[in-house]
Amino acid sequence: MPKGGRKGGHKGRARQYTSPEEIDAQLQAEKQKAREEEEQEEGGEGAIGDPKKEKKSLDSDESEEDDDDYQQKRKGVEGLIDIENPNRVVQAAKKVTQLDLDGPKELSRREREEIEKQKAKERYMKMHLAGKTEQAKADLARLAIIRKQREEAAKKKEEERKAKDEASVAGKRLQSLSLNK
Repeated sequence: MPKGGRKGGHKGRARQYTSPEEIDAQLQAEKQKAREEEEQEEGGEGAIGDPKKEKKSLDSDESEEDDDDYQQKRKGVEGLIDIENPNRVVQAAKKVTQLDLDGPKELSRREREEIEKQKAKERYMKMHLAGKTEQAKADLARLAIIRKQREEAAKKKEEERKAKDEASVAGKRLQSLSLNK
């Protein structure tokens, strides 16, 4: 036997479930009560049994959502005191007809920074290709030095070839002279 005596507790012994029909009846009663209160607030302009009034009140559930002037019921003292909080942002639902799809889209900070970064990179590459940046100037100077070194090496090789060719020609002449003797 577990601690505490009996298995289970006192909770959940006598649960009562309401049927869907009872719930619907309660909702209908609340709606009827709300209609009567509205009629009393309006000053009883129309008769209670007026069919036009009843038809309007039955459709009022759907039309209340569509109205722009519809506001939620204020709770507590909110209805008595008007509070202007500059930090409070009220989210107003916009209709599809009010949306401005053709206007320019506002970019986030990250998107703006990324676009600026890409534009700066493109500007730098244009300047670099034109030879106006410090790095481009240093690269061009380095290339000029390398070209001079290669030209000098090419001249030196050419001179060595000429010297080698002259030596080989001179050696052949000596051989031909020595053979003729």
